[in-house]
Amino acid sequence: MNVNIKQDNEKILGDIRDRKPVLWLNDHHLPFKQLRGQLDVSVLDIKDAEARLKRFAPFIKEVFEDTKILDGLIESPISEISDFKSTLEKTYQFQFPGKFLLKRDDLLPIAGTIKARGAIYEVLHHAEALAFEEGLLNSYEDDYTQFASKEFQDFFKQYTVVVGTTGNLGISSGVMSAKIGFNVQVHMSHEAKQWKKDYLRSHGVQVFEHKTNFTEAVNKGRLSAETDPYAYFIDDEHSIQLFLGYTTAGPRLKQQLIDQDILVDEDHPLMVYLPCGVGGSPGGVTYGLKQIYGDNVHCFFAQPTHVPSMLLGQISQKFADISVYDFGIDGLTVMDGLAVPRTSQIVAKLMSAIFDGGYTLTDKESNRLLTTLKDVEDIFVEPAATAGLVGPQRLFNTEAGQNYLRHKNLTDKVANMTHIAWATGGSMVPADEQVLFYENGKSNQ
Repeated sequence: MNVNIKQDNEKILGDIRDRKPVLWLNDHHLPFKQLRGQLDVSVLDIKDAEARLKRFAPFIKEVFEDTKILDGLIESPISEISDFKSTLEKTYQFQFPGKFLLKRDDLLPIAGTIKARGAIYEVLHHAEALAFEEGLLNSYEDDYTQFASKEFQDFFKQYTVVVGTTGNLGISSGVMSAKIGFNVQVHMSHEAKQWKKDYLRSHGVQVFEHKTNFTEAVNKGRLSAETDPYAYFIDDEHSIQLFLGYTTAGPRLKQQLIDQDILVDEDHPLMVYLPCGVGGSPGGVTYGLKQIYGDNVHCFFAQPTHVPSMLLGQISQKFADISVYDFGIDGLTVMDGLAVPRTSQIVAKLMSAIFDGGYTLTDKESNRLLTTLKDVEDIFVEPAATAGLVGPQRLFNTEAGQNYLRHKNLTDKVANMTHIAWATGGSMVPADEQVLFYENGKSNQ
């Protein structure tokens, strides 16, 4: 039985306003089978995106050394984190059965971040379209290693790719765009780390620094692109191509779970905890997984207590028409990749009936999780990537979480659950920055 779960939304909004951690259960959720055929993105769209990435794989393999091991596919492993699971249970004084896995998008080739899935896909989609228009490509069967040739590079030099970002989207789109031959402009908000700006500039990317938030940086980039007929804007708030790139994580994760003999069905639920900023990457991953597993996968979005933009948009049903600033929340967090005051309108509306719920965590909690993961598993992730790690605690150790398990008829299936926290980035963080993050966590323990 799948029933709506009614909560006191006014109380939750009050707790959000007071920056208290919350778990909100999506009371607009509908069974996925009711939504099939009614959504703007289809299974065929996801398969088309998968096919495009496979066409480009020979080119990617040729120009990026770290993709050779996967034949040019941009994918990450999954790792069981049983020691972290035990520590989490001890720290919060609760227990949850089943496996706890970490999806290692912090190890994704090229950019070391989940943004590589969407941003790189959109760059390739744009490059392919231009190549067909110019007659450089005639068929999907053509040799895509030609994209590394002087002829192709000279052609793409007349075009510019523009993006607004807090950092990771800029790295992913910027590095790939430069490798294709595009001129690249990245407009970065005040949350962006200096090392990310330096990294982009070292790859020939033009970086514009703005003393403003993510939304305004995106607006600056959009306005810049509108003045140039040869410019293409990667719009983190409105892009369906970004979203499609993220959806391909679904079928790839399915194969990884099969390879590890992990079953997902009605009696073996899959619980996924995804850090959320503007919403594109968790939304796309969720959509890809729901297309495969339907309501046998349960997806929760995690946000900082100071930047709960997706939760505010969903609870109010105003989506992108509401900002954290409207609630007197400052939007400041150590989880800089999630520092997005307003959610994506496209993704928020699409997710309204699909994702299962969301929760918030404090910066102090994020710092502790980062240090603990490093101590017990020797895995470093950046602060934003810690948000999913506390998902099982929210589900099993709160009244709202227990209500969710009861209403979804999951209480007798918890031993068969597989839990996945999505690690969204971290491997590219410089060593000195890693030390600072680690020490912040130590001081908060």
